[in-house]
This record gives sequence, C-alpha cells and structure tokens, in this order.
Amino acid sequence: MSSNSGKYIRYVLFAVFGLAILAFITKSSLPLPSDYAFSLLPETQQSETNDKPNNEAAAIDPTSQTPANTGPPPLTPSGDRINATFVTLARNNDLWEIAKSIREVEDRFNRNYHYDWVFLNDKPFDEEFKKLTSVLASGKTHYGLIPKEHWSYPEWIDQDKARAVREDMKERKIIYGDSESYRHMCRYESGFFFRHELMLNYEYYWRVEPSIQLFCDISFDPFRYMMENKKKYSFVLSLYEYYETIPTLWDSTKKFMAANPQHIAEDNSMGFLSDDGGETYNKCHFWSNFEIGSLEWLRSDAYIDFFTSLDHDGGFFYERWGDAPVHSIAAGLLLNKEEIHFFNEIAYYHVPFTHCPTGEQTRLDLKCHCNPADNFDWKGYSCTSRYFHINDIPKPEGYEKETN
Repeated sequence: MSSNSGKYIRYVLFAVFGLAILAFITKSSLPLPSDYAFSLLPETQQSETNDKPNNEAAAIDPTSQTPANTGPPPLTPSGDRINATFVTLARNNDLWEIAKSIREVEDRFNRNYHYDWVFLNDKPFDEEFKKLTSVLASGKTHYGLIPKEHWSYPEWIDQDKARAVREDMKERKIIYGDSESYRHMCRYESGFFFRHELMLNYEYYWRVEPSIQLFCDISFDPFRYMMENKKKYSFVLSLYEYYETIPTLWDSTKKFMAANPQHIAEDNSMGFLSDDGGETYNKCHFWSNFEIGSLEWLRSDAYIDFFTSLDHDGGFFYERWGDAPVHSIAAGLLLNKEEIHFFNEIAYYHVPFTHCPTGEQTRLDLKCHCNPADNFDWKGYSCTSRYFHINDIPKPEGYEKETN
C-alpha cells in the first residue's frame, strides 16, 4: 500500500470518528456551550429561574445539566449560613445599577456562601429585572411588592402642608427637598421594610444599594460575626446630616425618651449623638445605605414604639427626615454601645464617600484595591472618630500614618 493511500484511509477514519462524536453530542443530554453558564448555577437558583415565565432558560431541563447536580460549591471554613439575607429597595429602571452591586457582593463575598436576596419595590418587578438579578445572585432571589399602606400618606398627614414644604425646600435647593418619592422611601426604610412578609423569614439583613463598590475580599461571614458577638447594628461610614432636613427630629426624639424611659439602654451611645448630654443633636449618623443588622431588633417593641412616635409627629413629610438619622438615633439610644459594630474590614464606596480599611497589612491581606488617601473615616466631616472615642476603642493599626 502506498503512503498516500495510508494517509487517505487515516483521514477517512478521523472523519467518521468525528461525525460519530457530533451525533452523540447532538442526541445526548450533555450541555451545549450556550447552556454552560446556566448549568453552573446552584440547583436552587435554577429552579427559581425555571419558574419565571418568558424566560428562555425555562425550556432547559435542569436535571439534564450534569454539573448542576453536584450542587453549589462547599462553604468556606466559616461554617454554614445563618438565617440572613441581602435586601435591596429598587425599581425596574435601577436594573443595570443594581446589577453592578450584585456582582460586587457576589465576587467579593457571596459566591462562597450563597445567601438569599430580597428585592422590594412599590411597583411589580418586570421579567427582565427578575431574570438578570436571579442569574447574578448565587442564592435564592425573592421579589416583593410593597403594600400600598406602607408607601402612601398616613391619615394624619396634611398633604397640602407637605406639598408646601416640598416647594419651599425646592426654592432653598435642599437635596431631595422637593421629592415626594424620596420621603416615602425614607419612611419605608425607617419603619416597614423589616415587616415585609418576605423579610419575616430572616433574622439578619445586609442592605445593598445600586452602584456600590466593594474594594476588598471579605474573608469572613459578617452575618455570623454579628450573631456570635451579639451585635445588632453595624456600619462602615458615618457623617453629619443636613440640619435643614431634620430641624425638629431631636425634639421628637426627646419627647419619645421622656415618655418611654424603659426603652433607653443603660449603656447607650448618647455621646455619639450629642455633645451636651442629650440637650441637642450633633447630627452624627451612620450612613444607612450600608448596614448589617438584626431584624429581631427592628421588630422589637422599643424600635417599633420609637418609629411610631416619630411617624405621628409627621417629620418624614413636613420636613425630610432620612432613614439614616432615624436608624442611628434608634441604635444610639435603644442599644448598648457594645451592640453596635464598625466593620473596618469591609471596604465600601457609595457616591461620594469611600471607606478604605485602615492599615496597610489589612489591605494586603484582603487584596484591596482602594486608595487609602480616599478613606473618609478620619476626615473632618466623618463621625467615626467619635464612635471610637465613646467606646474607648484604639484606632486601627496604621491610623496615625494614614491621617498625617
């Protein structure tokens, strides 16, 4: 047999073998390349995606996706998940901004834990929002409609007076001063999100806003830290509130304190909130667009009574009370100091402020890419130094070098 004939036979054999492989792939249940990303999702995520109408992925039988049958990757050494969830208040047109936030949270932390995610909206979420967010989040996703009574004017509010306030604040160029929806949002975050039926399934929450950044790996489970150390509220950024938005908030707070002394914690953080023992409010608050906290605390009689008292005073609509000072004053007065925690290790950005962990070794260990010069913690408009002072906590290692 000639060498050319031998080569021809080999080519024919290779071609026949290739056609057999192609026929096997076509008829088998192996995932094709276009299905591969879907097959890598945890099984709980696939079933939720499959339940959604008008979703192309719903046509795929998840039982045929071999990689998915192995389940999600093992948890990190921190241990099993605790009863906690991420929670986001968003609208359908926030999709692409919240998508960025989900990727930040998943890449830096949740890909190892697969905690659930609850999305809340005063309008029904559309299928595009559900489809993308459910794929990006590694845990189960839930979509809740806010009850109308939680996103509307209570009966005791004079809406004409509220409208006049908005017009006045618009003239004075107060941030969000003319926004009606912003006031509903602040009231909802202050008094209702933790009472939504979806949130009743959990004990801890981590609030996530659109367009945030996380600059460092999170090498531990903050939820577990909160539970094991009996923390009920935590923050990464603090600052002074705009006085024009809360001129009578402290008056309402003092009225509540006088009427409810049983709710005031013995070892509270009044020194964080006031420079004169409670006579006036210094406007310091924890920035609530990031917060990890106890839902059981928010659902406690003490917090509910505090919110109800403020709500009936009308300042969410007659002024522009934000949920950040409301949460902060509540935590500062109703909790003992040791129940509030500062997460130096969680590097965070929400326009326009950055928390970059203090300490070079900490940043190296956590693979941070934030510039320590951008860290807001020790700048003059931050209240974080005050938190360290009232709790008699030494500043993090590297503090002096990074503030000089």
